Amino acid sequence: MAIWETLDAEFAALDAAGLRRRRRTISERHGAEVVVDDRRAVNFCANDYLGLADHPALVDAAIAGAQRWGMGAGASHLVSGHFSAHDAAERKLANFVGCDAALLFSTGYMVNSGIAAALVGRGDAVFADRLNHASLVDGALLSRAELRRYPHGDVAALEQMLAESTAPRKLILTDSVFSMDGDIAPLPALFELAERFDAWLVVDDAHGFGVLGPQGRGALQHYGIRSPRVLYIGTLGKAAGVYGAFVAGDTQVVAWLMQKARTYIFTTGAPPLVAETICAAVDLIEAGDERRAQVAQLIARLSSQLRHPERLMASTTPIQPVLVGDNEAALTLAARLLEEGLWVPAIRPPTVPAGTARLRISLSAAHTTAQVDALAAAINRHLAV
Repeated sequence: MAIWETLDAEFAALDAAGLRRRRRTISERHGAEVVVDDRRAVNFCANDYLGLADHPALVDAAIAGAQRWGMGAGASHLVSGHFSAHDAAERKLANFVGCDAALLFSTGYMVNSGIAAALVGRGDAVFADRLNHASLVDGALLSRAELRRYPHGDVAALEQMLAESTAPRKLILTDSVFSMDGDIAPLPALFELAERFDAWLVVDDAHGFGVLGPQGRGALQHYGIRSPRVLYIGTLGKAAGVYGAFVAGDTQVVAWLMQKARTYIFTTGAPPLVAETICAAVDLIEAGDERRAQVAQLIARLSSQLRHPERLMASTTPIQPVLVGDNEAALTLAARLLEEGLWVPAIRPPTVPAGTARLRISLSAAHTTAQVDALAAAINRHLAV
């Protein structure tokens, strides 16, 4: 049997377990409403928490950026792909999240897969929450440091691991808002441990930037944490409604990352028009208290309307997972909702642990109360079947 022919059996196994992934195609977008696979539906899949992805100010900024700079950056940042627009975006982002400096990356995955190796290596140790995003796991593995994963949110277990470690350099790695559960990491306690054991603390605030903290300034501002040992990662393709990501922190530490993060050094810079759009997005986030209040109201509304509140996992963020359990049952429920014009993703292993398949509802300021009520009513009907 040729090597590619073995894939037939692998695909059959995925199908049998209800684990095969498939893409859907959006052909129109109007706020929270989309046309997906030729069906009109309300989108409860996107991480566009503030409803900014199609905001006219961002569209105008992108057009103006394209007219000024053209499209591609043409090279890596350290060769000839760094423009004044990138500088302006980095300064604006750093100031917004309360840090000294920031470094733009093309994607959040690139930040997360490159940052650990810039700070630790062989003989060192990374301590990571068990439910961290895959990109953080990959980054820890690429660092070649010892990877120790503590039970989700278990500060006592992490403390014991740190106390037992003889590694010369230690790094604590965590999401702020966990992408499939929606809960928030115990950041003050993690920071205290980092201080006590002289460790780096790297916080991936992909789902908190724009949502948490005063004016959406993120998880560190939410808890009042600032230290040269703390690095903050923000994603710009979620609440900001744009594209890319950044890492922010102490000036010297960020300068070191520019020297050592391979995923920054060896890739073409993001288009400068994106940097122009990022600046406009930060202004919208800062002025977005009404949008954040709308999201908070929708979170409370969903919880109050669901007939099976025990299925709704504990989350105060726009990520509202409804636990189903069985893979096929989650797929069936998602399909039934889509038939009613409600698009919610069914999340299955390996993204989540076996036996915890779920609907992952993402709420946005672009949603209306009527749309959330319709979703809750449909879930109530179909979960009762």
